Amino acid sequence: MALIKSVRGFTPKIGKNAYLAENATIIGDVEIGDDCSIWFNAVLRGDVNSIRIGNKVNIQDGSVLHTLYQKSVVEIGDNVSIGHNVTIHGAKIEDNVLIGIGATVLDHAVIGSNSIIAANSLVLTGTIVEPNSIYAGVPAKKVKDIEPEQSREMVQKIANNYLMYAGWFKEENEK
Repeated sequence: MALIKSVRGFTPKIGKNAYLAENATIIGDVEIGDDCSIWFNAVLRGDVNSIRIGNKVNIQDGSVLHTLYQKSVVEIGDNVSIGHNVTIHGAKIEDNVLIGIGATVLDHAVIGSNSIIAANSLVLTGTIVEPNSIYAGVPAKKVKDIEPEQSREMVQKIANNYLMYAGWFKEENEK
């Protein structure tokens, strides 16, 4: 069972049909929407400020979400895929976004809807990523625009796959 811990009077709230890996860690002022999955060794640390996660979000293995005390929060929209070993620190991720493996998104950055952050990119503090775009590099810069349908289709496919994967683990636990 995942480590779910209260701190400073805040207890995490978990939505319906969520899958939490056995060694996922969810602490404090965290709210997770419906149909989400939090994978192995992911840490959602809402000890110093809030983390809000929409519906049908997958936070993959080894990712860390945290904030700055009294200065930043994490907000994640719907249909978001956060790849393996991603760090999100006090940033806003809008709907239908893919954050690639190993990327880092820092405080007060905003990732616009239908966007992709390439693997191993560094989105600096305060960066505003335009909707319908791909950003890559260190620091991350706009690479190109993409059609909203193209990005939405890819992100939806990944989100749906993670719902399926979570179902496999839930079935195993019911045996």
